[in-house]
Amino acid sequence: MGDSKSRLSAGIWRKSRRSEGIGDCVEVTVAHWVGVRDSKDPDGAVLWFTGDEWKAFLAGVKNGEFDLR
Repeated sequence: MGDSKSRLSAGIWRKSRRSEGIGDCVEVTVAHWVGVRDSKDPDGAVLWFTGDEWKAFLAGVKNGEFDLR
């Protein structure tokens, strides 16, 4: 996977435009790996995913797999 610091410096972090003003946000960066972190704690923990893992997650979101029932 490489070390976290090199992955952190490799990407540009982005936050959804829909999250502006809400405060409970995550940020995402894509640079060979996909990193997800809490936008209020940019020096905190990062969850790292491979491209295939991220695509599977997005497909699940689009298909309603994570919707509350």
